[in-house]
Amino acid sequence: MNAHPPVRLTWVQPEDLVGHELRQAAQDGRDAREIAERWYAAGGRPAPDRAGASEPPAPPRLRALASELLDELAALESPLAADEPTDLDAIVAACPHWPGPPEAAPTVGRDRLHAAWLGRAAGCLLGKPVEKLPLDGIRALARAAGDWPLSTWFTARGVPAGLLAAHPWNRRSAPTSLAENIDGMPEDDDLNHPLLTLLLLQRHGRSFTTADLARLWLDALPAGRAFTAERIAYGNLLAGVEPPRTARLRNPFREWIGAQIRADVHGWTHPGDPAGAAAQAHRDAVLTHTGNGVYGAMFTAAALAVAAGGESDVHGCLAAGLRVVPPRSRYAHAIRLGVGTARTEGEFDTVVDRLHAVYDATHHWVHVLPNAALLAAALTHADGDFTRSIGDAVSGGWDTDSNGATAGSLAGLLAGRPDALPERWTAPLKNRLATSVPGFDRVGFDTLAALTHQEALRP
Repeated sequence: MNAHPPVRLTWVQPEDLVGHELRQAAQDGRDAREIAERWYAAGGRPAPDRAGASEPPAPPRLRALASELLDELAALESPLAADEPTDLDAIVAACPHWPGPPEAAPTVGRDRLHAAWLGRAAGCLLGKPVEKLPLDGIRALARAAGDWPLSTWFTARGVPAGLLAAHPWNRRSAPTSLAENIDGMPEDDDLNHPLLTLLLLQRHGRSFTTADLARLWLDALPAGRAFTAERIAYGNLLAGVEPPRTARLRNPFREWIGAQIRADVHGWTHPGDPAGAAAQAHRDAVLTHTGNGVYGAMFTAAALAVAAGGESDVHGCLAAGLRVVPPRSRYAHAIRLGVGTARTEGEFDTVVDRLHAVYDATHHWVHVLPNAALLAAALTHADGDFTRSIGDAVSGGWDTDSNGATAGSLAGLLAGRPDALPERWTAPLKNRLATSVPGFDRVGFDTLAALTHQEALRP
C-alpha cells in the first residue's frame, strides 16, 4: 500500500513556528540564545523564508521539542514591553497627543466610501501577481514591460521568457491579476476581512466585543482563508482558547501585518473621529495580535477616519495616525522612518533601497514594521496622487497586495468619488468582487459603499 504524502499546513506546524519566534525574540530584545542552541542542536531548522511550511515533516521528537520551546520562548520577558503595551488604557496613557472626540462629527458620503472600496481593491489587485517576489524581481518584470515607475497593471506581454522563469508570478494570483486576464476583483484576504468587519457591524454595531468577532470568524470565515496570526488564532479558538489569549498562545506572527489589513472599515465608519476608529480597531486586532501588530490596525483606522471626515492632505492623515501609536514603540519609529526617508530622497527607488537596508536582514516580509515604513513612505512620496500611491506601495516589495490595498483605500478616500480614480484602475474590476464570505460573493462595490454608509450613520 502506498503511503500518502503528509499534509503540510502553512503557518501552523510547531517546527516551523520556532524559527519565527526566535526571530521575534531577537527583535524584542529577549535573550533566547540558549533555547536557539537547543533547537539547532536537536536538528531544528530556521523558519521558511517565503513559504508558510517547510517541506519535510519533523519527526515526533522534534515536533514535541518545538512545542516545548515555544512555551519557553513565550515566558521570556521583553525589555521593550513598557514602551509597547497592548492594553488600550495603557496605549492611551502612552500617547501624549491622543485625539479627543470630534466637536461635531462630519458625515461621509457614499461616493467617498465607493472610492475607498475601489481603491482598496485596485491596490490589492496590482500587488497580487508579485506577492512573495524579491524586490529585484518586481523591478525587472515591470521594467521589461516598459512600466517603471509602476503606472498600470503587471503583464507578461513582452517580458522575456527567461525573466519570467527566474521570477515567476505568484502562482495562485497570476491567473486573475495580470492585465491580460483581470475579470473582476478576485478573492483575497485583504478584501475578505473588510467584508467581515462590515458583517460584524451589521450584526453587533459599534459595541461589538472581541468575542463577537471570534464567533463571527468561526461562523463566516473558512479556516483556509486565514493566514499567519489569523490562522494561529483561529486554531486557538477551535482548541477552546479565549481571546485575547488567542493572540499570544504559540503565535509568532502576533506582530505581523494581519491586523493592519483588517482596519479599514473601522476608519471609514468613524469620519473625523480617529480616536473612536482606533479604539474600535483595537477590539478587532487583539483577537490575533499584540503590541506593534495592534498599532498597525489603530494607525490605519485613525488615518482613514480623518480622511473619511474630509481631510484632503495625506500628510495630515499620517500625522493623525501617529497620534494613536505609543511614540517610543517600534511601529512609531517605522512610520517616522518611512515619512522622513520619503521627504529627504527624491527618487522613490532610493527610498525603498534605504528601507530594505534597515529591515531585510531582521524581519520577515509579512512583518508589520517594514511594511508600515514602506506604506508611510509611499503615501508621503505620492502626495495624494492615486496612481503613485498604489504604484509606490507595490513597487517597494514585501507584502505587495496588502500595502497596495491600504494605500489605495486612503488615496481613494482623498479622491472623494469613483470617477476621480483613473478608469484603467476601476474598469477591469467590473463592479464585482469574488469572496467566500457568506452573502457577499459577486457583490458590487457600489452596494458595499451603500452598506458601509449605513454603518457610518448608525449611532
